[in-house]
This record gives sequence, structure tokens and C-alpha cells, in this order.
Amino acid sequence: MIGAIIAKRKARASFEELNQGDVHAFLRDWADDAVFVYPANLPVSGTIEGKPAIDEWFRKFLDQFPGVAFTVKNVCVKNIFAFGGTNVLAVEWDVALTNQRGKEFQNSGVTVITLKKGKAVEARDYIFDFEQVKEAWGEK
Repeated sequence: MIGAIIAKRKARASFEELNQGDVHAFLRDWADDAVFVYPANLPVSGTIEGKPAIDEWFRKFLDQFPGVAFTVKNVCVKNIFAFGGTNVLAVEWDVALTNQRGKEFQNSGVTVITLKKGKAVEARDYIFDFEQVKEAWGEK
């Protein structure tokens, strides 16, 4: 149960670090061989492998969206009794984004994070409004 509480706190803190534009702190608890999956059919979509590539992706994200405000609504833990830092989290969030052109967007989603030994080994985003995603990235 303590592991679940710690995982929930770390998940909330990591989204706040992203809000602050601190990619280094955001990726502190990611494994070196982690995988990030971003949805949709955009040039930035797909499976990003390895911490350096994930770092680069999030830096591009923050360049595209100088205004980022994630609000974590819920963090669900698959196994509250898991020991050793191995678990799955689902983080439900809302986000307010302002892109480089100054246009504002609102969206919601869920990030599913797989943890092994306390490190994120996979994170997969599920975003609710793909049309807004396309427009926000300048693809529409």
C-alpha cells in the first residue's frame, strides 16, 4: 500500500514538472530503455524508444506548446499491494495548451504507465479529441 501511495505522488509530481518545463526532472524516474507511445497519425506520433529519444520528444513538445498546464484528475494503481516498484498506473488528466502561434487548446486523456523497480518502462497516451491534437500540432 505504501508503494501505491508513493507511485501516485510521483505521478502527480511528474506532471507538475512537465508543467514547469523541467524535462530533466520529468524523466528522472524513467528507465534508460523506456518506451513512450504517442497516438494519432502525425509526424510526432508513434513509439519513441530510449530515454534520450523521449527527452528529445518532450523538448519538442514544450517548444511546440510554450503554455502547458496539465491537471491530474485521478491516478489509479493496478496492484496496491505490489512490492518492489513493479506496477501499472493510469493517470487521468486534463490539459490546457497554448501553441507557438498563441492558439489555446483544451483536451483530456489518460496515460498508462508501466513501472518496473520504480522506473517507468512504458508510457502510453490515450487522448480524447484527436482533431484538436492535429490542429494543436499545426497539422490541420
